Amino acid sequence: MAKGFDIRNIDRRFIFVLVLAAVVWPLLHPLKLPMDVSPPVQVLYDAIEAVPEGSIVMLAADYSPDTMPELQPMAETFIRHAFRRDLRIVVACLWPASPPLVEQALGPLAEEFGKEYGTDYVNLGYMAGGIVTLLGMGASIPETFPADYGGTPVDEIPLMVEVENFDDIAFVMEVSAGTPGTREWVQQVQSRFRVTLGSGTTAVGAPNFYPYIQSGQLTGLLGGLKGAAEYELLVGVPGDATSGMDAQSVVHALIVFFIILGNVVYFISRRSEKKSAQDV
Repeated sequence: MAKGFDIRNIDRRFIFVLVLAAVVWPLLHPLKLPMDVSPPVQVLYDAIEAVPEGSIVMLAADYSPDTMPELQPMAETFIRHAFRRDLRIVVACLWPASPPLVEQALGPLAEEFGKEYGTDYVNLGYMAGGIVTLLGMGASIPETFPADYGGTPVDEIPLMVEVENFDDIAFVMEVSAGTPGTREWVQQVQSRFRVTLGSGTTAVGAPNFYPYIQSGQLTGLLGGLKGAAEYELLVGVPGDATSGMDAQSVVHALIVFFIILGNVVYFISRRSEKKSAQDV
C-alpha cells in the first residue's frame, strides 16, 4: 500500500473507544430507531388492553439482579400498562431476590399514577415452595401468602379482601429467568386453573416457550431485550429496553462496518503486493 498512513497499523484501543462510544451514546441519548412489533408481543399487549378496568391482575416476578437488564423493563412496563388502565396489581414471587427488584419499579410508578398501596396494588413478596406454592395459590392466595412483603397480614389489606384464588385474577404476567418460572406456571397453573397467562423471559429462554403460544397456553410472550423494547413501544413510553436495543443496533452496525473495512483493506493490500511483485 502507499506510504504514509496504513489502516492496518491502527491502534486497537481506538476501536475499543469507538465501541464504547457506540454503547454509551444511545444509552444516554436514545435514538428511537424504527422497530417492528412481533406477533407474540402484540398478542400480549392486546390481551392486557382487553382486561376490564378495575380488574385485578398479577405480576409473578421470578428473576434476580443478573437478569435485570432484560427483565426489569418488562416488569416496569407491565406495571405502567396496568396502572394506566386502572388495573389493580398483586405481586407474588417464587424467587427470594425478586420482591425488592419489583419494589424499585412499583414505588415510582405508583407515585406517577397516584396509586395507593393496599388499595391499588400490593407486593406479597417471596414464598418458598415452587410448585407447591403455585398449587396452594390455586386453593387460596391469602393462606399461601399470609402477609405482604412488609409483614402486614393480608386480611388487613383492602385489595386482598377481594382475592381468594386465581378465579379473582383477570390476567397473570409471569416475568421469569429460570426455574421455577414460566414452565411451572404453564404446567401447574394455566393447565389446572385456566388463567390467562402472559410471559416475559430472557432471550436465551424464549425459544422454549413458543410452543405454549401455539397451544394457546400462553397469551403472548416477551423474548429478551427486544421483546421488552417492543412492549415499551406499544405502551408508548420508551425506556431502558429501547435504549439498550439502540445501543445493541449501533454496536452491531459498527462491527459490520469494521468487518467490511477489514476485508476491503485486505484485498487492496493483496492486490498492491501482487503488483509490486510483478514490477520486480
